Amino acid sequence: MGLLLAVLGVVTFSLTFPATQKALPSFNAWTIGIGRAVIAAIPAAIWLKVKGVPRPSREHLIPLLLVGVGIVAGYPIFTALALEHVSSGHAAVVTGLLPLATAVFGRLRGERPSALFWWAAAAGAAVIVAYSLQHGIDGLALADLLLLGSLITGGLGYAEGGRLSKMMPGWQVISWGLVLSLPLTVPITAVSLAVSPPHDIAVEPLIGLAYVSIFSMFLGFCAWYPGLARVGVTRGSQIQLLQPLLTVGWAALLLDESISAWTLAAAVLVLACVGLAQWARLSLTPPSAKPEPVVAEKPVTVETS
Repeated sequence: MGLLLAVLGVVTFSLTFPATQKALPSFNAWTIGIGRAVIAAIPAAIWLKVKGVPRPSREHLIPLLLVGVGIVAGYPIFTALALEHVSSGHAAVVTGLLPLATAVFGRLRGERPSALFWWAAAAGAAVIVAYSLQHGIDGLALADLLLLGSLITGGLGYAEGGRLSKMMPGWQVISWGLVLSLPLTVPITAVSLAVSPPHDIAVEPLIGLAYVSIFSMFLGFCAWYPGLARVGVTRGSQIQLLQPLLTVGWAALLLDESISAWTLAAAVLVLACVGLAQWARLSLTPPSAKPEPVVAEKPVTVETS
């Protein structure tokens, strides 16, 4: 069941980039990136209320706020802004390193990847740099820096959410992350709508916005986080390796994007590097110290007169 939930989450996320590009003709990137969190917070708040879930304890507030910064605000807005300049296939290849970014934050939380892991990470980064340079310096200066921001914030949100899902149900993690982020997401969405109102409203942009709001921002995590909790963050993240290729396929099918041989080759190479990195098992605990050798004490003899 854990594996099925994780796969369902990844399939849901794989449609995020094509749905975002469907929404861009009518809504600006800030409205899509932050506004979807406001929309998703509505069913999240209703679910929490119906279930009678008490407010999170103080020890859970900071991790939940980090989930909000990473997944609710950072990752969506960075990817939405990047997709104004690059295709879904390009974004999918770059964000194929998201499992590695999650592992980096896991390292900061005490995990100890092997040397093989970091060699694979370096190889994947080299592929990404080569792919970005192939599109010219201008593309690298803006769109790929935005995608780098999505990797950092996404890795933070996944790592914290996966860790927190071991302490509370996964659906509560994303629900509280959305609700607690409302003081930030509501004002930004209001300003975005005032500065750049929706225009040329059509069915496809509305469907795109609805998908990234309900599925990508909420229901996908309701499957993803419980899946991570059941199978483990490291094992579950391996399933996410399918996401870039799925996104490239969806982009070709739904957006008629021309997928170049270089884009497909880069996606496969990234998957190979990330797969090798995840195959190098994480040592979650430091190696146990060798026991001190036991030195036998000399028997004490008492001389008697």
